[in-house]
Amino acid sequence: MTGQDQQRVADAARLVRMLKALGNPVRFQIMQTLAERQACITQEIVATTPLAQSTVSQHLKVLREAGLIQGEIEGPATCYCLNEAGLRWLKSQIEGWLSDCCAASQRIAPAEVKPVVIGGEPEGPCACGGRGQAQVPSAPAASSA
Repeated sequence: MTGQDQQRVADAARLVRMLKALGNPVRFQIMQTLAERQACITQEIVATTPLAQSTVSQHLKVLREAGLIQGEIEGPATCYCLNEAGLRWLKSQIEGWLSDCCAASQRIAPAEVKPVVIGGEPEGPCACGGRGQAQVPSAPAASSA
């Protein structure tokens, strides 16, 4: 196996660990909490869940080992925050799944997109003209007067 192939295998394993970690609803909630608060000690994170501190600590360990968060020991507590480098790497990997035709300047913002469904299945070209799921801007929400 070449060095490039080994790197590809290592990157795929890293991506799987990250996505698997995010696939758990509790860990996803922890990520959202850290994104909102920027940093939290373990007890603050525990307070946002119905789980015991030991269970939350296990979830934090999975997120840390996946490279999604980092922790710094501050006295008897650990202060956690998002791992910016890890999240940027994850973002770049996911962006790599998009076809070249869907460059950032040509994509419709996610809040403005809804799939076009015909006969129960999305059909047609994407908004940028490539093949894929058809997307059209969402209608603005009706205001109640």
